[in-house]
Amino acid sequence: MKIYTALEEIERPFNRPALTIGNFDGVHLGHQALFKKVVELANQKAGDKVALTFHPHPMKVLRPENPPKLICTLEQKIELIMAAGIEHLICLPFTREFAKTSATEFVEDILCGKIGVEDLVVGYDYACGRGREGNIEFLKNMGRKLGFNVHVISPVRIDGVIVSSTAIREFVKKGDMKMVRKMLGRFYQIRGVVRKGKRRGGPVVGFPTANLSINPEDLCPKPGVYAVQVIHGEKLYNGVVNIGFNPTFGDGRLGAEVHIFNFDKDIYGHEIKVNVVERIRDEKRFSGPRELAEQIRKDIEKAKEILSSIKQ
Repeated sequence: MKIYTALEEIERPFNRPALTIGNFDGVHLGHQALFKKVVELANQKAGDKVALTFHPHPMKVLRPENPPKLICTLEQKIELIMAAGIEHLICLPFTREFAKTSATEFVEDILCGKIGVEDLVVGYDYACGRGREGNIEFLKNMGRKLGFNVHVISPVRIDGVIVSSTAIREFVKKGDMKMVRKMLGRFYQIRGVVRKGKRRGGPVVGFPTANLSINPEDLCPKPGVYAVQVIHGEKLYNGVVNIGFNPTFGDGRLGAEVHIFNFDKDIYGHEIKVNVVERIRDEKRFSGPRELAEQIRKDIEKAKEILSSIKQ
């Protein structure tokens, strides 16, 4: 997949492109339906498969006092869009100046002038341009005028709930990782570099852990203990994670302590990916290492039971 980070990098319009546009936070099932349609339309014409997104998230620019917590990093978003079959990803910088672009300018100058869109695929609630003035009807009218087709994708529903980034954020915050998995079509994932902690997990408690810092601005599951899958390098391991503030030892910092089953490698400074599978219990304070160790044994048993039932 080729990535463009500025309009100037697009030297000429694409070949009969099918295009979709969005923030694509989470690349959930609703987004995947857009990409699937783009691939289908482009294949019919032997055209290019193109997606247009923005970085940072527009709300971080327009509402900096209360920006959304993102479901996935830009790196993960790019990986997922590529896996969906998109060949060209335009990732434009979103600024206050860009936000002033009118819907007409956006369609005429960017979609038609730069990209050369033939088929535009959008979600049922999509709107573009300054103040979201370019709604679906506007796009259809512009398509008739400028010679491109508009394809509107209906909402995807899971258990009666419309799949959206907003809904997924709420389920993540509640710790309902089963519903999150249904809406994403995959497990929710935390990524981070293993840092050196207090080294109490192995010597004191008897269960060594890989410690990840969590930025308070990042979307984090509700504090508690979860069954997880851990990806290190190309290998997948099972494990259990405590997400929270470590009340027993009073650290007070938000973090994730991952105990990886049957694993004894030194991975300080390594990146790991943690698939959060299912919530086991709330985080709580224990009287000391012995009581904590006994609870961890129970958590491990429960996690193994949960993970053994997963169908890959």
